[in-house]
Amino acid sequence: MIGGMAELPPRVRLVIFDLDGVIYRGSDPVPGSPELVAWLHATGTAVRFATNNSMVTRAGYVERLGAMGIPTTVEEIVTSTSATVEHLRRHAPEVRSVLAIGADGMREELTTAGLDVVMADAVEPPTHPGGPLLRRFDAVVVGLDPLVDYARLAIAMSAVAGGAQLVATNADTRYPTPAGFLPGAGSIVAALATATGVTPEVIGKPAPAMFRAITEASGIPAAECVVVGDNPDADVVGAHRAGCAAILVLTGVADAALAAGLRGERVPEAVAAGPAEVRVLLEPRLS
Repeated sequence: MIGGMAELPPRVRLVIFDLDGVIYRGSDPVPGSPELVAWLHATGTAVRFATNNSMVTRAGYVERLGAMGIPTTVEEIVTSTSATVEHLRRHAPEVRSVLAIGADGMREELTTAGLDVVMADAVEPPTHPGGPLLRRFDAVVVGLDPLVDYARLAIAMSAVAGGAQLVATNADTRYPTPAGFLPGAGSIVAALATATGVTPEVIGKPAPAMFRAITEASGIPAAECVVVGDNPDADVVGAHRAGCAAILVLTGVADAALAAGLRGERVPEAVAAGPAEVRVLLEPRLS
């Protein structure tokens, strides 16, 4: 076990886990992660699972985790889409109509939240290319859309030109697959930011909005929250920008050599080899 245990909060009431590389790898749980989550539940500690993925519904993650022996609830799952909904509800309640670029899971989450959602491929194009749309939208919400094309980008650009806010569920430039990397939501967001000249509001990690949405919704202050993640650039930086402490686990993208070389806001409060060491770090701090 590496890291400054004394630098973790003296009292921890909320633990936020990243998923891939922390709770599971592929379709298999990280050894010890089901036991760690079960122990936290038994102590009454608030638990959240946070992912930048915008394509899968929270219910989908409940099912996936349940199949790994990790029972959870929709309320404990936070995707970049659900965090976007929470952020808009608290900080931009005037947003009601949304033009969306994303997958079906994102559409379902936005619609379930009561927003008036129209997917970009379902919008009637302007009378003249580049002209105004036939209706106005309060916001353009952008997630990962594997079927994105020029027409969808053009529609979204027209909506922003018509006054819509530009909101990105996340800005991941790429995401991993078993065969290699594919373009992430950030690649679509970058295209729209370049075309519109508008800086998007980004919700997902490492932006602080996702973790702030979690702490605000839970009513637990960031000073009593610990984020457990495997990515210094996303999980640790995002935690610190939101005012939370972070434990870096070496079960995913980071190893001991990488952890030893971290500097600045990428330095976690503690480093743990895996779930068992995370429990040792947290046990004396739970109330």
